[in-house]
Amino acid sequence: MMNSNLNSIQEEGFRLLVNGLGTAGAVNFLRQFDSGSGNYTEERTKLLEGATIDEIAARIQSRKGLGGKL
Repeated sequence: MMNSNLNSIQEEGFRLLVNGLGTAGAVNFLRQFDSGSGNYTEERTKLLEGATIDEIAARIQSRKGLGGKL
């Protein structure tokens, strides 16, 4: 019984979300809650290992010219 009720709530919630935000908006909203995978801290440490503050700042500035695209 409980599973059936939770499924109904989930279906109704998604329907309302799509009606309110549109399909793309609903998907973007739900993506906020994806925890992703991997270890962000470990990956960033490896990526930036040995880089100076000036090098990191230069990377940021170069990406600003790309509209923030990586």
